[in-house]
Amino acid sequence: MQNISIDELHDLVGGLTENHLILDVRSPSEFRDGHIEGAQNTPHDEVGAIVEDLKKYKTVYVHCKMGGRAKAASETLIGSGLDNIVCVGDGGMHRWEEMGWPMAK
Repeated sequence: MQNISIDELHDLVGGLTENHLILDVRSPSEFRDGHIEGAQNTPHDEVGAIVEDLKKYKTVYVHCKMGGRAKAASETLIGSGLDNIVCVGDGGMHRWEEMGWPMAK
């Protein structure tokens, strides 16, 4: 499984196209409180239901608050046959917010 830090994702965000997806696997209430602009929210325990939708992306960046749910969701998606998954860890949205980076609500 490919892994990057939330800092690396932050550096990539400006260059992402419609062929890339940021998948936020936190709860809907956490997502509503603030998320990365353009991110899609699907809770970590529901990602198996969207495998077919995710096949159309070149890269899917999976993240959560700290990294644990992102890892579990990434493992589920890779286990379902996807090879376009990048797991984002090292702080997740907790660090994103801590750094004061822009968030959508």
